[in-house]
Amino acid sequence: MKVGRRETFNSAHRLFNPAWDDEKNFEVFGKCSNPNYHGHNYVMETWVEGKIDPVTGYLMDLKELKNLIRSEVTDKFDHRNLNLDVIEFKDLNPTAENIAKVAWELISTKLPKHLSLTVRLWETENNIVEYSGE
Repeated sequence: MKVGRRETFNSAHRLFNPAWDDEKNFEVFGKCSNPNYHGHNYVMETWVEGKIDPVTGYLMDLKELKNLIRSEVTDKFDHRNLNLDVIEFKDLNPTAENIAKVAWELISTKLPKHLSLTVRLWETENNIVEYSGE
């Protein structure tokens, strides 16, 4: 069984490798390497998988999942510059892939061990990434 929760957050970022000059960063990352940053309205789905509790009928209380997502991810990422304001990206390029992986790491450590997690992140309507801890 899987249960899911959808949340949104707005963040700015710059895709940038500090070992490269601006020309190389633009060659690899295009407009996403703009030194003045750019932003996205992210949509994040979290899917928790496991067995239904026979006592409650829940796999997980979705209110608890909502609170966990908000405290671990959206409160940290929403209306922030990921490069400058979020410690997890101090030395990590905030690509959609890395944002999903960091969100997974922050949430999964707080879940009961018998549950597994998948994070699906829409950076745009057309660009989607998914991470399940592999």
